[in-house]
Amino acid sequence: MHPTHIPTKLASFSECWSPKIVASLNGQEVKLARLSGAFVWHKHDEADELFYVLEGRLRMEFRDGSVVMGVGDMLVVPRGVEHRPVAQAEPCAVMLFEPVGVVNTGDAPRGELTNEAERI
Repeated sequence: MHPTHIPTKLASFSECWSPKIVASLNGQEVKLARLSGAFVWHKHDEADELFYVLEGRLRMEFRDGSVVMGVGDMLVVPRGVEHRPVAQAEPCAVMLFEPVGVVNTGDAPRGELTNEAERI
C-alpha cells in the first residue's frame, strides 16, 4: 500500500469537467475534478454525490436555491436532487465520492461535458 498525495494528483491534469479516479473502496470511487464556469443541470437517480472543495469556491445550485462553498467545505447532494455545480472562483477543484460507474452528467443528455472518469 502507498498513500496518495492529492496535490500531486491534482497537478497532473488541467482539463475541466473531466473527473479522474484516484481511489476505489466499497463500491465507491474517489475522484478529483477541475471546474470552470457552470456545468449542466442534472441529477443522479440512484446515487448520492459528495463534493469536497480543494481549491477556489463552488456554488451548488438547486432549483430552489444555492449553497456557496470554499476550501475545506463538503456537501452531499442526495440522489434524485437536480443540481448544477458552478465554479465561482477559479481555479476551482473538488474531490468527489460516488458509486462506481456514475457518469458526471447524470440524467442530462450526453454532450461535450459528458466524460467517463479515468484512473490516474
